Amino acid sequence: MHAWVMLLIAGLFEVAWALSMAATRGWTRLWPSVLTLALMGISFYLLSRAMRTIPVGTAYAVWTGIGAVGVASIAIWLGKEPATARRIICIGLIVAGIVGLKLANGADATPRTPAVESGT
Repeated sequence: MHAWVMLLIAGLFEVAWALSMAATRGWTRLWPSVLTLALMGISFYLLSRAMRTIPVGTAYAVWTGIGAVGVASIAIWLGKEPATARRIICIGLIVAGIVGLKLANGADATPRTPAVESGT
């Protein structure tokens, strides 16, 4: 799977776990907690796979940006947060930053050599 697709999916899983965390009620409910941990695991796994190709700073910024935009947008859509002009402009700026990082990284990221190699 292409690294940018993995990163996008990782970001969507970040949105899912952030939203599901509210259902844990402070980690006191078993099944919502299990679901949240599973979603976190999938999100982190896909993020780590994407970082094999995409530079860590870019990948992390895009991942957190997708999460922030996704959670804020859903909260606005559900009526849990106000849809003020400032809030929408700021969400748009985050989206612009995500797109800018993708464009700055180039259409095809070159695979990186791992910083630490295991060997015997």
